[in-house]
Amino acid sequence: MTAGAQSAVTIAAEVRSGSRSASSVVDEHLARIEGAEPSVHAFNEVTADAARAAAAEVDRRVAAGDDVGPLAGVPIALKDNLCTLGVPTTCSSRILEGWVPPYDATVVSRLAAAGAISVGKTNLDEFAMGSSTENSAFGPTRNPRDTSRVPGGSSGGSAAAVAAGFAPISLGSDTGGSIRQPAAFCGVVGVKPTYGLVSRYGLIAFASSLDQIGPFATTVHDAAQLLEVIAGHDPYDATSIPEPAPSIVEHLDDGVQGLRVGIVTELMGDGISPAVTARVREAADALAAAGATVEEVSVPAVTYGLSAYYLIAPAEASSNLARYDGVRYGLRVDAATTNEMMVASRTAGFGDEVKRRIMLGTYALSAGYYDAFYGKAQKVRTLICRDFEAAYERFDVLLSPTAPTTAFEVGAIHDPLTMYLNDICTIPTNLAGHPAMSVPFGTDEGLPVGVQVLAPSLGEVPMFRVAAALEAAAPASSTAEVTS
Repeated sequence: MTAGAQSAVTIAAEVRSGSRSASSVVDEHLARIEGAEPSVHAFNEVTADAARAAAAEVDRRVAAGDDVGPLAGVPIALKDNLCTLGVPTTCSSRILEGWVPPYDATVVSRLAAAGAISVGKTNLDEFAMGSSTENSAFGPTRNPRDTSRVPGGSSGGSAAAVAAGFAPISLGSDTGGSIRQPAAFCGVVGVKPTYGLVSRYGLIAFASSLDQIGPFATTVHDAAQLLEVIAGHDPYDATSIPEPAPSIVEHLDDGVQGLRVGIVTELMGDGISPAVTARVREAADALAAAGATVEEVSVPAVTYGLSAYYLIAPAEASSNLARYDGVRYGLRVDAATTNEMMVASRTAGFGDEVKRRIMLGTYALSAGYYDAFYGKAQKVRTLICRDFEAAYERFDVLLSPTAPTTAFEVGAIHDPLTMYLNDICTIPTNLAGHPAMSVPFGTDEGLPVGVQVLAPSLGEVPMFRVAAALEAAAPASSTAEVTS
């Protein structure tokens, strides 16, 4: 945690008790943003005036004796692909630059009802397509732990905002690792919930069968509290799970005695830094010392996750991004005919990586290739689900690296395939629709390492129990101070 920073749970308790004002909390965080944001660029827009007004309203309600909510007065940063009423939402793309949504995403409404205060919209890889937050139309975000390095992606701005102390919590979205990988690079906690546990209403879609909104936080407790606030059924989302969301916070101190933990063999070998695998082994030893049963487990089909993902996700993106045509909203480049206008608008509005994935997806869905590519990828997805199910018959949770390496330098990777390999450990979980989270556990040459905890569908409670145990056992260097 950054110097002087407090957890969201502590801030909310102090604001609710009246021992601290929401206005002072917001002012402190806005001052932090003003001081370090130029070197980090976590935000596309800082909503200082709106945050101060919301804080004043929280203080008024506290003084009146109202129950303000579990996140009373807590500053939060929102990934700029979450719709916010009256605030520009760009997906870090020129094609949506200046677009202002007429409504709030469900998670944004739930945060406001819980007393949280948005301080701004965070930078991301354009349309959430990337692993470094270098693909933003508005410039790259840098890692607060070392500003010569990337924060990961696509939710790099949200991860960096928490790591830099700009807000104790933030929201990102995770399609193939876009919460967990930047959490690992920035040394914070990041959670991808079970698919359908958190409403996607108001999340601008990348790949609808994979996207899921989730928390970043400095502590496991904060992440659990934030997830409880945003989780639960939403009639506006047809994929929303109709059952009540599990209560997580009350089980954080249950420990791991008797839990069965499997280390995924296929995610501990080639392509993974020896220092990263060493941290995962140390984490496994810590869980064993705390009373868990720890063994190796094979999940063979995860090795095909990357190949299947880069057919399924671009195919869905090709369909979802067809709506950006220069007619209904966003950028419009005038031309002589409608078709020429659409081509000109998309050419000017989309960046290289977005165009690359649209073309990949369109090809995979085209006549004569659908069965050979997209259809086969869906069959592989089924195999991955089956292999995970077999593993979860023996284990309560699984353990792996979150990312193959620590944060790499800005501009270091130019080859798309090399960049895609950053998500090799995280993608299988998205394909299965299961929850997973990254917990900081030690460092390599001063850079944070994340350990990934995976669980079966709606297995958030044991997942968070293991995460809490790892947090308690983590080396002190896991929470090293930022350098910016």
